[in-house]
Amino acid sequence: MSPGTSLAAPDQGTIASPALWSITVAALVLLLALDIVLTRRPHEVGMREALAWSVFYLVLPVGFCAYLWGAFGTGVAVEFFTGYVVEKSLSVDNLFVFMLLLSAFAVPHELAQRVLLYGIVGALVLRAVFIALGAAALQSGTWAFLLFGVVLIVTAAKVLKGDDQQVDIDSMRSVRLLRRFIPVTGDYRGFRLVVRERGRPALTPLALATVAVFATDIVFAVDSVPAVYGVTDDPFLVFATNAFALLGLRALYFVLRDVLTKLRHLNHGLAVILAFIGVKLVLHWAHGLWAWVPQIPTLASLGVIIAVLLTVTLTSLYAGRRTASAAGGGGEAGWARPLEREPVDP
Repeated sequence: MSPGTSLAAPDQGTIASPALWSITVAALVLLLALDIVLTRRPHEVGMREALAWSVFYLVLPVGFCAYLWGAFGTGVAVEFFTGYVVEKSLSVDNLFVFMLLLSAFAVPHELAQRVLLYGIVGALVLRAVFIALGAAALQSGTWAFLLFGVVLIVTAAKVLKGDDQQVDIDSMRSVRLLRRFIPVTGDYRGFRLVVRERGRPALTPLALATVAVFATDIVFAVDSVPAVYGVTDDPFLVFATNAFALLGLRALYFVLRDVLTKLRHLNHGLAVILAFIGVKLVLHWAHGLWAWVPQIPTLASLGVIIAVLLTVTLTSLYAGRRTASAAGGGGEAGWARPLEREPVDP
C-alpha cells in the first residue's frame, strides 16, 4: 500500500493476522499490568522517573514502526507513524483537561498517577469499541468518510473556540448520578475506590475523579478515532496508534504538567490538524464519486501535521516571552493558561 493510496477501499481488510492481533493485545495487557504493579504504592512521581518512562514509551512505537517497515513496506509504516503523531498531539491537549480534573477534585499528587492509569485503561476500551464501529461503518460504504470528515471539521471549530477545555464537574451526569445514589467520603483513602462507612458502602473522591476522567475519554474517542481513520482505514493500525499514544500518557503528564499551560496556541494547531484531516476525508469520499477530485497522500499529511505542531510550539514560546517581557520580568505569570477552577468538594 503506497502513501498515495492510504485510504484504500474498505474491502481491502487489514495487514494483521489473528496472531499479530493476539500478540499486540497480549503485549498491551502486559504493559498495563506492569504499570499497575509499579504504581501499587502511592508516591509522587519525580521528573527523572517520568522522563524515563516517557522515553520508554516513545521507543516502543519507533520499534514497532521499524517492524512494520520491514514486514509490510514503507506505506504501512508511514501510515502508522502519521497516525501516531496525530494521536500523540491530540493526547497532549487531553492532558490539559486531565490536569483541570485532577485540580478540581484536589487529587493528591501521590494518587494522580493511579487516576490517570484508570483513565488510560478506560480510554483503551472505548477506543476499541469506536474503532470497531468505525470499521463497520467503512465496510458499509464510502459515506462514512464524509461523516468522519464532517465530524472532524465541526470538532476543529469547537477546539478553536476552546469548548473542549471547559470542565464543569457539577454538570457531569455520571458524577451527579453517583452522588445521588451512593454516599461519598469526605477524604481520600489511598487507592481505594469503595469503602464501608457506618455499615454501608461509600465511594471515595478518587472514584468520582476516575469516573470524571472516564467520561471525558468518551469525548476524546469521538475526536481521535475518526482522525486516525483519516490516515489509514486499517483497524489494526488505528488501534495500534491509539494504544501506543495512550500508553505513555501517564508519564507524559508528569513531564508536561508545568509546560502545558505555556502552549497557549496548541488549540489553534490542533484545530488546523483536525480540519485538515477532515478535508482529506471529504476529498477521499468525493474522489470515489468523481475521479478528478484530488486526494492528499499520507506522506504529505505527515509533513503538514509536523509543520503545524512545530509552528504552534514556537509561536507559543515566542508569545510567552513577549508577555513576560511586557510585564516587566513578571516571570511565569505571563505564560500560563491559569487553572481558574477552585478545588471542588466531591
